Amino acid sequence: MAGTTALPLQEFIASLDNTCLPKILQVCSGVYFQGSIYELSGSEVCFSTGDLIKVTSIELQSVCCEDISKNEKFELPINHTGLFKVVPEDMPYSTIEEMMSLRPVGLESCLPFTFTNRSKMTLDNFTLGAGKTLTVLSIKSSEGEEDQVRCSVQGEQGASAEVCIPLNFRGEFHEYENKEDFTLQEIMSSPCLRCRKFRFTKTTKCDQPLVLSPIYQVQAIMNLRKNILKFPSSLEVDVVDVTDVCTDVNFVTPLSLTEVLSQPDESFPSVVEILEGPGSRSLFKCYWVPEMNKSQQLIFHRKGNTPMVLVSSLKGRKAQQYFMVSQHYGGRFRRRPREFNSVYELHVALTQAPGLRVSVTRNCEEVEEEGLPALSVGDQLEVISCKRVELPCEGSEGQKQSVEALFCQRLQEMDDDDDDDDEEEEADFKRENHREEIFLPLYMQGHFVEVLTDNKKYRLRDLGKQFKLPLDVKVVGRDTELEPDPLVGFPCLRIEGAMMEPTIQASFVHRPDHCFEIPTQWLSMSVSFTKDPLPWPNQEPPTCHLDTVTEVTDTFIYEFRKKGNSDEAPPPRPPKRNLSSSTLPKKTSKPSKKGQPKADKQKQRSDKSTPTKEMGDLNLNSKKRPPAPPPPAMLGDEPPPVIPRKQSGAEVTTGKAKPNTYVRLEDSKRTASLSDIAADVDSDHDYEIVDETLSAMMKKAQENVLFY
Repeated sequence: MAGTTALPLQEFIASLDNTCLPKILQVCSGVYFQGSIYELSGSEVCFSTGDLIKVTSIELQSVCCEDISKNEKFELPINHTGLFKVVPEDMPYSTIEEMMSLRPVGLESCLPFTFTNRSKMTLDNFTLGAGKTLTVLSIKSSEGEEDQVRCSVQGEQGASAEVCIPLNFRGEFHEYENKEDFTLQEIMSSPCLRCRKFRFTKTTKCDQPLVLSPIYQVQAIMNLRKNILKFPSSLEVDVVDVTDVCTDVNFVTPLSLTEVLSQPDESFPSVVEILEGPGSRSLFKCYWVPEMNKSQQLIFHRKGNTPMVLVSSLKGRKAQQYFMVSQHYGGRFRRRPREFNSVYELHVALTQAPGLRVSVTRNCEEVEEEGLPALSVGDQLEVISCKRVELPCEGSEGQKQSVEALFCQRLQEMDDDDDDDDEEEEADFKRENHREEIFLPLYMQGHFVEVLTDNKKYRLRDLGKQFKLPLDVKVVGRDTELEPDPLVGFPCLRIEGAMMEPTIQASFVHRPDHCFEIPTQWLSMSVSFTKDPLPWPNQEPPTCHLDTVTEVTDTFIYEFRKKGNSDEAPPPRPPKRNLSSSTLPKKTSKPSKKGQPKADKQKQRSDKSTPTKEMGDLNLNSKKRPPAPPPPAMLGDEPPPVIPRKQSGAEVTTGKAKPNTYVRLEDSKRTASLSDIAADVDSDHDYEIVDETLSAMMKKAQENVLFY
């Protein structure tokens, strides 16, 4: 290597960029005997004299600041927000061109630039005395003529003049401290600025001149080691560039999974060795990720793009689980009805797949001013389209308001007499004509469940062709190749999204027939191809059994949803109401009319109360019910008993239940001694409708609430 100049590692790396890599360096000297050892982030880096290092990439990490006057050094991150000023050089310049060559190129803040002349300047018929301060405003370039700088000169009495000076004009010039400031990013990106001295703009930190040197994180490999090295460029070793004379030296070639995908198809199947594992914080909960350690060998069978879906279990007592499922999954699915908690969710589902039919699962009271219709449990609605309708109430400015609403048809229930065999056709005709048209504003809250008539079994690939996502399903036939099938046993699974994933089909050497798919976009690791033989005889690969279900973590779900984040508009807000005197509640109650039933007066008074929780929404037949409404402040700590009642013949003629009010029942004609029974609102058991004698208990509980 005679004749080749050795440079400190930091100086040599600072002269490189990623476009000229890779470079092969040889360690020629250092401050350590026969080698240098560093503990960096838990990994040992050892360089001995004569070692060959192949630099594959560099990344700017920080900046070393050296105080020349005190011989002290400190580091600043590259994203440091402080600003720096250029310290003028003490040496004189013989031409303006020499002085301007040290100015930064490509920065808009390089002009104006100020300097002083120490000798008299004669320009044509114009003479400038020594000691004048000149400010360069622009550089003039023209074909056939020499380049000039347009300068501004300050006169004695505040007057200024402009003069053009050739760049090659000779004299004695000195820099003047300028006002422009630079960030560390700007300084490190300009070779001209990088060789200058700087000081902080705010002198409270340090007012001494500083020499700024970049510190890179160097990624390299060695000819005698298989692992990837990462070390800072500030290591105190001297190196020499031997790239041109070491073309025949074999280095282990580390490849990321993305780079493996770019390899030709003839490279597969092959035995690879893991140089750098995926780490402990993986996005996958599967058996093969913990086994992917350094020096572990894998078989890469093939590469390709695999259609996959993201499946999640529904929230419940157990923690929610998420799975990536390949479309090669061999199980069978059956559709499950979806649940909707607002009209806006119905609107979203309608835009994805028309022909939606739902059933109401909770009562909803009618609010005529806001256009909210009354809905009862069991009502079946066929969602048709979304339209804009006018509300009967007026806005804050006294104008009619229009809102977007779902146009639906409420399917009327028919009597049992219409279901006879002789009148089947007539009943079908009546059902088609007994459809009530209603409008549900998009801001309306409600609880619905999808009505399904489909009982077919589907493969995963068939579901993607016939239905739009999201889709609720249940596994009714397991995949016989999976032991066990992790999707079996869930009462309901939701297919949230689909994606086309670039994957590598791989297996371990000791189990070459048990394959799994590695999603290359979600796993970061480094491997190298080896020349080891494949572990099967006569080049006959075994029949592979593929794992098609991979459980993923919550972090994966967050990253997946962040990638597919759309600018979807939020649900609409309810309209503003004009609270005139006619719509405001009265402070004094009206006197009761003579002969008005007591129950009607109590109902009229109860219609004005709006508790924070809806007692009527507590459905004892549902799988999971909301918590009980809070009791009034004067009552005890226990909530009032809530017992469902069976309607009697006299009560069938009354109006629909209104969940937002406490309604006092009519005086029961039956008297019975009943014990106090409190509703268990946290239970998940299914309840049957109790005997109608419990209606008296319901009445007593609500009377207590209304009394207070």
